[in-house]
Amino acid sequence: MSVFLVPDGLAGDRVDAVAARVSGYSRSRIEGLIGEGHVTLDGAVVTKGSQRVRGGELLELDDSAPVGVQVSPQLADGVAIVHQDADIVVVDKPVGVAAHPSLGWEGPSVVEHLAAAGVQVATSGAAERQGIVQRLDVGTSGLMVVAKSEVAYSVLKQAFRDRVVEKVYHALVQGHPDPFSGTIEAPIGRHPGAEWKMAIVEGGRHSVTHYETLEAHRAATLLEIHLETGRTHQIRVHMAAIGHPCVGDPLYGSDPGMAERLGLVRQWLHAVELGFTHPTSGDPVRFTSPYPADLAHALELVRDGIAQTR
Repeated sequence: MSVFLVPDGLAGDRVDAVAARVSGYSRSRIEGLIGEGHVTLDGAVVTKGSQRVRGGELLELDDSAPVGVQVSPQLADGVAIVHQDADIVVVDKPVGVAAHPSLGWEGPSVVEHLAAAGVQVATSGAAERQGIVQRLDVGTSGLMVVAKSEVAYSVLKQAFRDRVVEKVYHALVQGHPDPFSGTIEAPIGRHPGAEWKMAIVEGGRHSVTHYETLEAHRAATLLEIHLETGRTHQIRVHMAAIGHPCVGDPLYGSDPGMAERLGLVRQWLHAVELGFTHPTSGDPVRFTSPYPADLAHALELVRDGIAQTR
């Protein structure tokens, strides 16, 4: 049993977010504990993660209890291991694969794939998040690093916190950003009216996205994006906020007709490059990933002028 006093400064926040923040557990772990009645606030069982805290309450987590998120080793089609050593494994994740198992997700995950592939990951934290130091959305493809050893886990987590990991994405967005290169700095938090959506909200987490144009076409622009922070859905939220959502991303306002013409069933967003200092050798390492077939095909159609409204 873990017991915490809710800080007054978190008054008004969701209890699941507060529990994750004060305990250090993942949101999926907290959701599992709430779903099975293992979280209480001033003695009352918490039944909804969206419940708001007042500040000053006693928050109790029965974290010794097992929760519903289980790791079931299973290979995931399309996951490629691009580098592996004693401390890290770098994977190229395809669309449709989650970073790790979570409540409500029944598809494959990187964690389960690595377990099925015989990759030994031995780090602290919840079993369903073994070695996870970064995440990619299910609908986003590209490079991820997973820590295999405890020292790598600790060093890489700190490197991501210190923003010294270079994360480079390519995104195809609707229209033409003005200016063609720039920085978006706006706080991101949970959307007040949609559980699985993020938004720019007052009091959200500090978020910074840098972008520059690689190719400008009649209906869409190919951008290179460098993330200074790594918030959930950060690129998708920030690009939508300036009126240029990722092509194929209706959750954040893209044109479904354009996606249909391009044959896209997910957002055009790919983690193309990942660079960091190796956690044990101290050597700089860098990995790259080519566009998967669906994104490459859509980009060629854009270049050929297929994307514009008919």
